[in-house]
Amino acid sequence: MKNIVLFGPPGAGKGTQAEVLKEKYNLVHISTGDVFRYNIKNETELGLLAKSYIDNGNLVPDEVTINMLEAEVEKNTDAKGFIFDGFPRTESQAEALDAFLAKKGATINAMIALEVEEDILVTRLLERGKVSGRADDQDETKIRNRFNEYNTKTAIVKDYYEKQNKYYGINGVGSIESITALISQVVDTL
Repeated sequence: MKNIVLFGPPGAGKGTQAEVLKEKYNLVHISTGDVFRYNIKNETELGLLAKSYIDNGNLVPDEVTINMLEAEVEKNTDAKGFIFDGFPRTESQAEALDAFLAKKGATINAMIALEVEEDILVTRLLERGKVSGRADDQDETKIRNRFNEYNTKTAIVKDYYEKQNKYYGINGVGSIESITALISQVVDTL
């Protein structure tokens, strides 16, 4: 079983790469963003709660996120592995994920981080916002707030996986194919 944390700031290309990798390696892609959007669209209790945080450019609290992700893993008992996209975002989430996977006799094999300069990402997100309709991609102030959240809270997770020799930084600028090739070099060694 290969379990990968796909990491990077908003707009780095995690969703795009996850789609390619899930096909190539037959893994289940679990995107917290997609799970949140599904719940928001269907106006579930969890969705309405998550929306209140997301609309203000804030991260959804750990407990809500962890419970949601565990449910997604449980739905896919025959999986050959998972790509966690947008999770974990804090060290406590990483520890909770490790504990949950350990109960299943599994572990995170690698954190693969797409590294991209912030100004490039702001441009990408504003462009995405024109077609996606996502409110959090249409306001530069909210975008920069997400980067601040990422840099102060989420980037710490890098250290957690680095201490376990599971961190792999990948240049997230270039063609989709060239970035996929770099990621595949890492996945093929796991």
